[in-house]
Amino acid sequence: MWTHKAWQGRFLAHPLPAHERLRHYAGWCTAVEGNTTFYATPTRDTVASWAQQTDDDFRFVLKLPKTVTHERRLTHADEPLRAFLDAIEPLGPRAHALWIQLPGSFAPADVPVLARFLRTLPTDHRYAVEVRHPAFFDDPRAVRLLEDALATVAAEWIPFDTTAFFRSPPSSDAERDAWVKKPRVPLRTAALTDRPIVRYLGRDDTARTVEGWRHWVDVTAGWLREGRSPTVFVHTPDNADAPLLARRFHDEVRARVPELEPLPQPIPVEPLTLF
Repeated sequence: MWTHKAWQGRFLAHPLPAHERLRHYAGWCTAVEGNTTFYATPTRDTVASWAQQTDDDFRFVLKLPKTVTHERRLTHADEPLRAFLDAIEPLGPRAHALWIQLPGSFAPADVPVLARFLRTLPTDHRYAVEVRHPAFFDDPRAVRLLEDALATVAAEWIPFDTTAFFRSPPSSDAERDAWVKKPRVPLRTAALTDRPIVRYLGRDDTARTVEGWRHWVDVTAGWLREGRSPTVFVHTPDNADAPLLARRFHDEVRARVPELEPLPQPIPVEPLTLF
């Protein structure tokens, strides 16, 4: 996600060699969603370069490969899972959580499969699960079933908040594309662990994005006061201003919780000069 074309020359210097791009992104944000790992497992050398470009406390939330979650649906997936775990080993403590995003067809009846899968995972990683089946949001029995399965291995439930996005019809090509692809699920703000993770989707209009995240500012500040360490990812359909929006969200939370550490200073896009 750190090579988004719209950021080049605005937030990140351009051109940049591949082994420098993440280092520049890490000047803006201290966490990243590893969405590309869903489509292909990177090589160990590639992952080692990610580690070299980031501090030990940088957070990677890496998505398990679709071969494991969508094609094999958490069964008979030992080989691709082992390859993935081996590849990400160079990250060390930067692997904040491994993200198990499940398809919308993964229903409450499938929770026993998830529970068995979670129990087979190495205990040296933390895990976070994202579900999209409507029953997990409107059926209290399904909610309890999933929460109980996650609790056995201290896994987190990742909410993907699209409520602000779906509040009114789309008004751009990027919004129209997201309108048919993103899940429509009710808002969930409960944390199960001391390291909650939130994915928030706003609009391409900044004012509407900021208005839509107000409740997350309150929730995040509350988590911090409770001693939790949340990670919040801010998206818009085109993601053109995502790094700037993420820093604005952080500033709003920090205004509520002044002891929260500030984000790093971005690396200048243009070289500094005396004149």
